[in-house]
Amino acid sequence: MFLLILIFGLIALGAIGLGNSLKIVKQYERGVVFRLGRVTEEPKRPGMTAIIPFVDKLEKVNLQIITMPIPAQEGITRDNVTVRVDAVIYFKVVDARRAIVDVENYQLAVGQVAQTSLRSIIGQSDLDDLLTNRERLNQGLAIMIDSPAVDWSVHIDRVEIKDVALPESMKRSMSRQAEAERERRSRVIIADGEFQASNKLAQAASAMADTPAALQLRLLQTIVEVASEKNSTLVLPFPVELLRFLEGNAPKASTSAEGVPAGTPSSERTGASTNASLSATFGAKDTEHSLDDLSGMVRALSDSMRLNETMHLPASIKLPRSASFHTQ
Repeated sequence: MFLLILIFGLIALGAIGLGNSLKIVKQYERGVVFRLGRVTEEPKRPGMTAIIPFVDKLEKVNLQIITMPIPAQEGITRDNVTVRVDAVIYFKVVDARRAIVDVENYQLAVGQVAQTSLRSIIGQSDLDDLLTNRERLNQGLAIMIDSPAVDWSVHIDRVEIKDVALPESMKRSMSRQAEAERERRSRVIIADGEFQASNKLAQAASAMADTPAALQLRLLQTIVEVASEKNSTLVLPFPVELLRFLEGNAPKASTSAEGVPAGTPSSERTGASTNASLSATFGAKDTEHSLDDLSGMVRALSDSMRLNETMHLPASIKLPRSASFHTQ
């Protein structure tokens, strides 16, 4: 009976020892074997491997890229602005044997170096660099962390700055600065537009000076544009030069043709010729009304001129001068 128990005990002990001697190393891992405290030459490859129970100790090292967030670090930039910056670091182990032997905890060591390097990069940079030139800062931060990590057989793949936290007062100042910059750009654009428009208007005025009829066509076009809006009131300036043009270009008929005696003064002959031209165009009855309306306009312009001279108004706000029109 005792012998049977002993056999069963030996079988159980052998099973336990066999279980402890067989280890499985995954594809992304490497196994470092410590035999009586000393490291063997080559790490164990992926698959099932056997070690000596109670003599060998197997340490598995992950060779995947490890993502480690760097806690937010508060620092003062080179232009004396207090900021809080956090980042993330990506690294992997190149040599499992050195990563286990040369440093106690390579992940903790990489994290501490990343924090100190982040504080250093904050103090060496301006606020504008932290906000706009992050790619260059990421490269510099990766180089700073990779320098000591090379001795631990750890490769720094990349480092990314995640966020830059600014004080509220600095945020308000930057907002006002951006608003002022936008206002400056808008004013420059408006001024440039006015300058270009003034050049075009000067060219148009020069062209109209050579062709006076163009001004009248532009006036008619303006009237058409205003009339399309269906306004109830239309203010139309009436130039005095138009009256002079009508007076100077009235048809001069002979006295015999118009029934005017030969001794009639020139002003009366002009009025008679104007009556004849208007009568031929509008008829006799319409001519009388047209002359009456035209005479009333002339009198109103004359009154406005006398009012300007009486009140001694400045030349910039005086009403337009009137022109005399002779009617029979």
